[in-house]
Amino acid sequence: MCTSLTTCEWKKVFYEKMEVAKPADSWELIIDPNLKPNELAPGWKQYLEQHASGRFHCTWCWHTWQSANVVILYHMYLDRAQRAGSVRMRVFKQLCYECGTARLDESSMLEENIENLVDNLITSLREQCYDEDGGQYRIHVASRPDSGPHCSEFCEACQEGIVHWKPSEKLLEEEATFSGASKSRAQEGSGYNFFSLRWCLFWASLCLLIVYLQFSFRRSTFL
Repeated sequence: MCTSLTTCEWKKVFYEKMEVAKPADSWELIIDPNLKPNELAPGWKQYLEQHASGRFHCTWCWHTWQSANVVILYHMYLDRAQRAGSVRMRVFKQLCYECGTARLDESSMLEENIENLVDNLITSLREQCYDEDGGQYRIHVASRPDSGPHCSEFCEACQEGIVHWKPSEKLLEEEATFSGASKSRAQEGSGYNFFSLRWCLFWASLCLLIVYLQFSFRRSTFL
């Protein structure tokens, strides 16, 4: 049973992708708002998504805001004998910093973001539950530069001791690659290329000006 449109979308995407990834196994996705990090039952595995992109909407003052630091906690278990698995999931909430209400608000996500996040989850499932090479994780960044400093006092994940707002090594590597490419393009753009179209037009105009001045000088001499 779905408690919200976002929950329905999560389950829809998860079941569709798991049907393709592991058609011989049966998996379920359970939303658990009481899930705790590092508190695992025997045989269970954990995966923590630290930099998801989501939009929050305050139900008290109607303020909306975007965050690139949404934390999602997963606990995963696979019963190999029964060929059945379970994923318990918790999306951590944030407080509205405009009205200061103590009510925690849930995030909403675009379908594209949910699909990418489920891809990350399945990658972790392959690695931890199936001992497979899951492939490359997708990195989620809402925008560059970030929308602003992360306020831990308004973040439910931070209040429960999850340090996530500092960029991960993968994120730092991606940012370094992005910054390096931008710097390289800037340096290329600032260099002088005397054979470019702009310079060719400049030299052609200069030559025409010289010819015109010479013709005008000769004409005035004969007159």
